[in-house]
Amino acid sequence: MKKYFLTMAVLCLTAYAMAVDLPKQGFGLQIGFAQPILRLNSPSNPESAKDSLGNTVHLKGLKVGAVYDVSYVAGFGSTIGINYTFAASHTGWEKKNTSFSERNAYTYHEVELFVDWQYKFEVAKETYLMLYTGPSLQCGIAYSSRYEERNDLTDELTKNCATIHPYTSEEPNEQLRRLNITWGVGLGFQYKRYFLRGGYDFGLINPYNYKQFVDGNGNPIDHYTRGRLDQWQIKIGAYIWYK
Repeated sequence: MKKYFLTMAVLCLTAYAMAVDLPKQGFGLQIGFAQPILRLNSPSNPESAKDSLGNTVHLKGLKVGAVYDVSYVAGFGSTIGINYTFAASHTGWEKKNTSFSERNAYTYHEVELFVDWQYKFEVAKETYLMLYTGPSLQCGIAYSSRYEERNDLTDELTKNCATIHPYTSEEPNEQLRRLNITWGVGLGFQYKRYFLRGGYDFGLINPYNYKQFVDGNGNPIDHYTRGRLDQWQIKIGAYIWYK
């Protein structure tokens, strides 16, 4: 809970600083590629404190949003904004028997509020390289994991054989939090009103809703949950207002 309050305090302080009349400000739109990566341990692994985050889901999708950029002094500044991300993926087909194959398919929707502190190097007139870092507060709108089967003899695909919704599941070992906090680092390039930014966001909190896994009777076992929700991203955009 302290991490949520700290992130919100950072966002509020940055927004207040941006309300001051500053020399360079801009409002723009951006679009780009996102790859959320959900890394979880498993209740089936008996090494409670030592197990790796081997249950990994790599999602690929689209990120769109709006940004407000401001420079304070000598190249130092910040960017605050909001993004929406849609991502999906599926595993490869795996033979179940001589006639059927199976796979898992995933879809993910998320909104995020972020703040990046940045430093811009002017390498030519109205041309900048930048370094940035900062937190983001993410909220998962929907996430689903769907089991699918394929008849290899007829190529008939059967969807929705079994679908898990971790945000609303009643199974404790499957429940995930909607809220996530990340800390990102990245590089960027800006030419006049146009910019390109890319980096990696490290998840800071455990995505599981419970601290411990439970057995078949719903009793906690000596196996703690662990995980992260990370993200690769690269975005291009333009300032529609810049002064």
